[in-house]
Amino acid sequence: MPVQLYRDLLSAIRGGELAAGALLPSSRAAAGQLDVSRSTINEAYDLLRSEGVLRIRPGAVPEVLPVQAVGASKRPAAAPSPSARGAALAEERNTDSDRSEDGTFIPGLPDEALFPADEWARLLRRAARSRPGGLAGYRETFGHPALRAALAERLAADRGVRAAPEQILITPGTQASLHLIAQVMTDPGARAAMEDPGFPGARAALHGAGLRIAPVPIDGDGMRPDRIPKDARLIYVTPSNQYPLGARLSLPRRLDLLERARHQDALILEDDYDSEFLWRGREIAALAAHGVGGEVVYMGSAAKVLMPALRIGWMKVPEALVEPLRRAHRNMGLAVNLHAQAALAEMMRSGRYRAHLRRIARSYEARGMALADALQGIDALDVTRPDGGVQLSARFVDGRPESAVLSRLAIAGYRPAALSSYAISDPATGLVAGYSDATPDRVRRFTAVLADALRGVG
Repeated sequence: MPVQLYRDLLSAIRGGELAAGALLPSSRAAAGQLDVSRSTINEAYDLLRSEGVLRIRPGAVPEVLPVQAVGASKRPAAAPSPSARGAALAEERNTDSDRSEDGTFIPGLPDEALFPADEWARLLRRAARSRPGGLAGYRETFGHPALRAALAERLAADRGVRAAPEQILITPGTQASLHLIAQVMTDPGARAAMEDPGFPGARAALHGAGLRIAPVPIDGDGMRPDRIPKDARLIYVTPSNQYPLGARLSLPRRLDLLERARHQDALILEDDYDSEFLWRGREIAALAAHGVGGEVVYMGSAAKVLMPALRIGWMKVPEALVEPLRRAHRNMGLAVNLHAQAALAEMMRSGRYRAHLRRIARSYEARGMALADALQGIDALDVTRPDGGVQLSARFVDGRPESAVLSRLAIAGYRPAALSSYAISDPATGLVAGYSDATPDRVRRFTAVLADALRGVG
């Protein structure tokens, strides 16, 4: 009540309804008029006095003072608006983050029912109680030492990527990693190449750094290195499981890409997307394993093995970039909760992370194959059978409108994404459907609704 009265009186003074020299009622009189306590009136008057707009003298009623800075203009202030760069960043489509998560067959998400909630809660409690050095302050903002050590060991064993723990930075996720690299390694107006169609979050991060994006087409062997502009300073690629089409970058193209990056002094940004869930060709190492110098930044996250909401990602960077990226990481405020990092480090060290991964990978493989088999029975779809991951893509063979089909699916509670929403220039239409939660019954019902929707808009 005192604050509201203060605001009302201040507004009247600013607007000129109470001019300089006007006398306000005594606290006793005002309390009687407004049916409030005298203490409420006195608090409001004291606030106005502290603002320099009211004089209160012993034995006298309060007097409004001349207020130079407040002004008497009644014209409302102009609403703030973003800069041209800010407007462009805000308008950038980001299918993964803008999409509703209320429904099933959503791409890019793990099955929440498979998350080891009890185990994770126990690890967090242990991390909170142990209070290892640095968990309460601002040290090690670039990553918990135990997690960086665990990741260095895991990357070498599972992905063939050799790195010292000092070369690993912990970030809130792949998009944050991309934003950090783009800010440190390029200037606005530089060119970045990325897959088309590709990860909308990567496009948003690169655009947000003021970069010009060159779309590079995808075929059955992944990104086409021969279509990368010679002036590209950054090259973003998902070689293990291209998002969203699911192609795997062939070995000849991997070697070609590395050679082109060295030749034109470009930095490859390898998003090892869904590499944990590769069902065929597991022997193919990460692109960074083939690099001989500092041409590759390797990026990964715990988003699919655990959940995106944990916001834990990592990047392995060339030795020459460790210090500048650490400093920029700190200055950009990209630190990740250290207790969560400690919990993840313990989960990896104990072997429980790997055990959980094996368990959910088997489930996702079975669900992905079941969904692909079901969708291949629909003539209007050209289905890409997944080699891994948690989603598959299906093109509409006759180019029928995505919006009409997806609207019918949404009414039934199914929310695959439009294939075109991942594209920069690729005109293909279709859908991208997640299958992490695709139980047999859901697959049957989804396939029936999709087939009916395609017939209805054909």
